[in-house]
Amino acid sequence: MSAPKSESTADGLLLTALESASAVEPLAPEEEVLRLFDRWGPRLHRYVGSFGLGSHDAEDIVQDVFLSLFRHVRLGRSRANLKGWLFRVAHNLALKRRTWTRKRQTEMDGHVVVATLQAQITANPEEQLAGAQRQRRLLAVFNALPERDRRCLCLRAEGLRYREIASVLGISLGAVSKSLTRALARLERADDR
Repeated sequence: MSAPKSESTADGLLLTALESASAVEPLAPEEEVLRLFDRWGPRLHRYVGSFGLGSHDAEDIVQDVFLSLFRHVRLGRSRANLKGWLFRVAHNLALKRRTWTRKRQTEMDGHVVVATLQAQITANPEEQLAGAQRQRRLLAVFNALPERDRRCLCLRAEGLRYREIASVLGISLGAVSKSLTRALARLERADDR
């Protein structure tokens, strides 16, 4: 569920460099935000999409997140844990957008979770059928999870650590652990069928 080590290391180095207020030549706010957008924009878009919002709404929210980040950086506010900050702002804006449009969530986009659990599809038609059935089964289990469990799982799939997930969702570290354990156990049981 976690990002490959090299990607995780690159993320850490980039964020450390950007979060460091004591850099010899600090980046201009525009350049700093653009670098973070290139790195985290697609991941935020996927996360916001998991709220059941349309692609257009998700794009608007991601743009709003980075506008907020620009203001945040320009005002000289803390650069500590920018990844967590980005996901927290995206989370709050997505909740507001979903509430504002008064849409009931009917189907979650669990493709990120399913893709991480599903082995590569082969050319054999029987294996393709079995893979499609497995994907539908896992997606149904994912959609049946409580919302908090789905959110925790999506954030974990995006590479956030337990502490960052707790911060984004405003829950305890223990609640994150329980949610992830429960969600993964249900997915594993469904995958064993």
